[in-house]
Amino acid sequence: MQGIIPIKGAVTYNLTLDPTVWIFDDRKLDLKTYFDEKPTQEDDEKYLREVGAHWSREIMEGAVFPPTLKTERKFDRKGMLTGTFGIEIKPFLNNAGIKEGATEVVFECRNGEEHRFSIEEAKTLIFKYSHDGKPLTEDGPVHLLFADGSNVNHPITHVEAIRVQ
Repeated sequence: MQGIIPIKGAVTYNLTLDPTVWIFDDRKLDLKTYFDEKPTQEDDEKYLREVGAHWSREIMEGAVFPPTLKTERKFDRKGMLTGTFGIEIKPFLNNAGIKEGATEVVFECRNGEEHRFSIEEAKTLIFKYSHDGKPLTEDGPVHLLFADGSNVNHPITHVEAIRVQ
């Protein structure tokens, strides 16, 4: 199936990834701003204070029930139609359950190229799956970006499978 990316090899669970559904994933990254905005120590401390306050409020007042149709979070439709998005690879590799003894992750490309990374390096990579609101159909389904953004203008393209070995 075109557009589906299998994770195979030295993994406990062979997974298949479908980049077309990631547009609705809360973990998506806005790549137009992601490499410009780096989190700081203050951001981490602010996050911890907010989470602590939320926890304290739930202890004192009780938990809030899941949202109903009236309070459900709305998607930014315009942003989804015009945005450039990516998602971190780490959760997918973790869910596949990399077997002990595996040392590298190989990204197989349609043009016959293979790009090898250590498992630690691979977990820092980002899949770019849309550009200006459009899926990456010609040289996709995903592009592979380094976490520092150093290859954002020349990403690894035509990725069609992930092999752990």
